[in-house]
Amino acid sequence: MTATEPPRSGAQAVDRAVYVLNCFQGGDPELSLSELAQRAGLPVSTTFRLAQALVRGRLLEQDPATDRYRIGHGLACLARPALSRLGLDDAAPHLYALAAGIKITVSLSVADADEALTVFQARPPIHFCHNQIPRERRPLSTSAVGHALLAHTTAGLDRGNSELFDTIRRRGFATEEIDSDEPIRAIAVPVLGPDRQVWGAIGVQARAVRLDRDLVRAVLPAIHQIAVRIGPYFHTAAAGEGFDAP
Repeated sequence: MTATEPPRSGAQAVDRAVYVLNCFQGGDPELSLSELAQRAGLPVSTTFRLAQALVRGRLLEQDPATDRYRIGHGLACLARPALSRLGLDDAAPHLYALAAGIKITVSLSVADADEALTVFQARPPIHFCHNQIPRERRPLSTSAVGHALLAHTTAGLDRGNSELFDTIRRRGFATEEIDSDEPIRAIAVPVLGPDRQVWGAIGVQARAVRLDRDLVRAVLPAIHQIAVRIGPYFHTAAAGEGFDAP
């Protein structure tokens, strides 16, 4: 133990291990030890001990050629019951079929506090590019998936924007223009559970020059069809709190 490190307790060690695992949220599949330490806000020595313990527990893996860390198969196994409970096992084939049909990556998002959290992505076998991958978390208040969720909840009505949400409910989808080197357009359709309350949202995004008005009109019927088809697999209670239908 270094002089600057406080005494470790069991609970503190668990908290720090969670910090390390949370470093893999986002778009970086592999991280070096120094990157892990920086993101977790921990000393390198502490991060090393935690990372090695997580490797032994199969929650992380370490590439023997680069020494970089990545999420391990053990964590994926632990996540499977949660994914099954959410209904993703049954929904996944439909989402992959949709992605192949419209030739755009399809994402499924749910509300998590004030953010839309991407819980599943289905990539198409062709015509894929990085512009189709959304950020793991997007603000509910500004994103297409967030608006698709809020428009069908009392929580959304309480935030104002009633005219915007009325429009989204009437036409059945939300849109977003994303600033980047190549402008990106996103659209999202709500997924209603068996209780007719909003569970999540199906979103797609691509370069705006590709996902133009004509393509939006062409792909929306298929997205709506899959949203209806997978809705019965989901239960609102599993997807967040405070989301009630208006």
